[in-house]
Order: sequence, then C-alpha cells, then structure tokens
Amino acid sequence: MSVAWLLTALVLLSLAGFFIVKGRALASADGDRRSLHSLPNYYGYNAMLLVFVPAFFVMCAWLVLQPILIGASVSSEFSEQNLTEDMNMSLVMSDVRRVADGLDQAIAKGAIGEDEAEEVAADLDGLKTLLSSVGVVLGSDVSDDIVASAQDYRGMAGTWSVIRDVVVLILAVAGFAYAWSRTNASFRARNTVERAVLALLIGAAFIAILTTVGIIYSLIFNTVEFFRLYPASEFFFLLEWAPSFSGRGGSSSLGVLPLLWGTLYISLVALAVAVPVGLLSAIYLSEYASPAVRGIAKPLLEVLAGIPTIVYGLFALLTVGPFLVSFFGDEGYLGVNWMGGGTAVMTAGLVMGIMLIPFVSSLSDDIINAVPQAMRDGSLGIGATQSETIRQVVLPAALPGIVGAILLAASRAIGETMIVVLGAGAAARLSLNPFEAMTTITAKIVSQLTGDSDFASPEALVAFALGMTLFIITLGLNVFALFIVRKYREQYE
Repeated sequence: MSVAWLLTALVLLSLAGFFIVKGRALASADGDRRSLHSLPNYYGYNAMLLVFVPAFFVMCAWLVLQPILIGASVSSEFSEQNLTEDMNMSLVMSDVRRVADGLDQAIAKGAIGEDEAEEVAADLDGLKTLLSSVGVVLGSDVSDDIVASAQDYRGMAGTWSVIRDVVVLILAVAGFAYAWSRTNASFRARNTVERAVLALLIGAAFIAILTTVGIIYSLIFNTVEFFRLYPASEFFFLLEWAPSFSGRGGSSSLGVLPLLWGTLYISLVALAVAVPVGLLSAIYLSEYASPAVRGIAKPLLEVLAGIPTIVYGLFALLTVGPFLVSFFGDEGYLGVNWMGGGTAVMTAGLVMGIMLIPFVSSLSDDIINAVPQAMRDGSLGIGATQSETIRQVVLPAALPGIVGAILLAASRAIGETMIVVLGAGAAARLSLNPFEAMTTITAKIVSQLTGDSDFASPEALVAFALGMTLFIITLGLNVFALFIVRKYREQYE
C-alpha cells in the first residue's frame, strides 16, 4: 500500500470513529444530550485523535527511519574489496537507490512486471536501456554488485512497507477500540480532547524549535569541516573570491569580504528605495486616504508582494538595466561612462527595493492603524495639527512595529537570490561604484552547490560557511533592532 492510500485509510478510519463513538455516547445517555458530561462532538473528537494521531506519528517515524536502516543494512554487504580507490560508500549507495527507484518506476509505468525485475536486472545493458526509458540515467561505473544490492534494497523496502502498513492499521484500530471502551455518559471527553490538543500545540512548537536547531547544527557541522580544510584567516580577511575546483582548495581564493560587501551594498540600495516609499505610503493610507482610496490602493500595492522573484529578476535584466544604461552609459543621455552594462548594484537594488515596498508599507500601515485613536484625539484636542500629531504621537508610538517591518524587509533583501543573479551580475569585487556588477553571498551559495559537487572539497563546503555567515549577520540585525526598540520604548514611556 502506498503512503497516500495508507494516509487515506487513516483519515477514513478516523472519520468513521468520530461518528460511531459519537453515536455510542448519545446511546449511553439514552439520546439525552443533557445527561452527557461533554457535548457529543467531543466524544467523536476523542476517537478521531486516538485513531489518527498515534498511527500518523508512527507512520512518519517509519518513513524517516526505514531508508536509513535499510541503507545501513545494504551498505554492510559491501566489503572493502568491493570498493575501488575512486569510490566511496555514499556514492555507491546513491547508485543503489537510483537503480532501485528506477526499477520501481518501470514497474509502476507498466514497462515490466514485478516478476520480470530480477531477469531484467541480470542484464546490465538492458537494465540501463530500461531505466533510461523512464528517465533514470545510470553511469558507466554501475556494476553487477550494485544492481544486486539494489534488488536487495527493493526486497527489504517492500517487506518493511508491508510491516509498516500492518502496524499503522493495527494502531488505528486499537485507538478506536480504546475510545469505544471509554465512551460513556460520565466520561470527561472535553477535558481529554483539550489536553490532547494542548499537547499537539506544544509538539508543534517543539518541532519548530528542533527544526531551527537542526538547521543550525547542519551549518555548524559543515562549517567546521570547511575550516579544517581551508584557513579561517583567509576566509574572513582575504579580499579575493576565486574558487578553482582544482582539488582540495590549494589554488582557490575563498575570501568572504567581496561577497559580504556586495550583499550589504545591494541591500542598502534596496532599503533606500523601499523604506521611504513604503513608510510614506503607509502614513498616507492610514492617516490621509479616504476609505474608498484605501480600499483600492492597498490591495494594488500588496500585489507587488505576490510577484515571483524570477519575474523581478527578468524585469531588472530586460527593463531597468537597459534604462539605466541609457542614462549612465557611454552613449547615454547624460554623456557619462559610469555604467558599462545593465547588470549592476543599482539595477538589482532598485528592483529589489520595489519588491520590498509592500513589506514595509503593509506592515507599517497595520501598525500605525493599531495606535489607539484616543492618542490622536488627545493630541488634536490640545491644539496640535494633523501632521504634528503624526510626527510626535503616532509615529513614536508605532516605532517598534515599524522597526520590525524594516528589519523584515532587510532580512528579505539579504536573502534574495534571483534578482541578484539576473540584475547584479556574478562579479565578486570591493567597489563603491553602484554602477558596477557585484554579487552576493546567496548567489555564490547557489553557484558553489550547483552541479556535481564533491562535498569533501573546500569549494563545496564553503557554501555552508557562507550560510553560517549570513545567519550570524541576520541574528545580529535582530539583536540590534531589539536593543534600539527597547531603548526608544524606555524613553517614550
């Protein structure tokens, strides 16, 4: 049974449990709802939770652990003699999984039958032809041992999948039986359901925390591996970025400073566009615009947030870049030679700023509207004008939220990739000229991990060091913004 069908079966069983147990609760009270401790639906919800939640969590854990355990079992079949000097176990297991998945796809598409899989796998050339027809391409170094291990992998996966289905369904039926046995008029179903929902909410919060911890751990682990192969002093202080992929990083210059400068420079240009325009738009919409104008202008402004970043990148490449060249290029209207091509810091910064306007505008508008009307009325009552009220009362009261909106826009700018790739170019350089091409940390993370990267080389591991650097910068921005907000709040209060 596939995972989709198993999940469908769980949903159907939980729905059936809801109605059956709800009916049993009413029957235990002779149809009188007033004799029940809780509303009838709570008895049904209790059955749904007992049927679905334990079985679902076991299914998810099984899906995570099964490939790991099967992979470990299959990899143990390879002895040191089976691995040549240019092979490693991770690459071998990747080939094993690719062959196994290819055979499963061929069977699913009807290219071969389940009973023909072993016969096809015996002919390596025929196997490659078959898998190529379903979109799986095998390398020339795939051996008979790998194909045999792939067959073992498929057999073990099939067996354990059947066991998984049986265990999950047994848990669902057991949950239903337990809910049925506890259901009576005096059972505190509402208390039980509320405790279960509270536990689910706590679990969701812990999942979010553990996800963050896992991301940080993966960054730290691979960053440490990078610094074992490449000097940290050169990474942080070298003024050149020139990876060569010539092996073990011996001839590569992997200095982060040019990328860091490009990231901050483009982000500053973007914020210089987004913050004034977005904040002034928010002030107009919240304080001056009529309800009719606000009802039209705000949705139109927020449409900018729904445009894919690749579209912004194409806009920068095809429209904004040539437009800037027509003014600041050698043959432009101004007759200056500041801009040699359409890809530049200014191109990416302007387009990114346009993309960030709704982040600043919409959030600031909501925050300004949240300022109590009594504060405005008090200011106007002592003789202040509307503009003075906005400057001296509304904006100071809304400042913490506005700083948060600007911080969100800054984090969005620092993490942007597609606009930078298409609008700013790929040159890693230290320059104050906004009309020159530069690149950012995120763009280089993508380029370093694109293609067949050897994760034992500094040129691939440097992507994690760059990611860690970006994470620390963003964390620093958050801490600094929190400090500023608290200091200002103390003065304001």
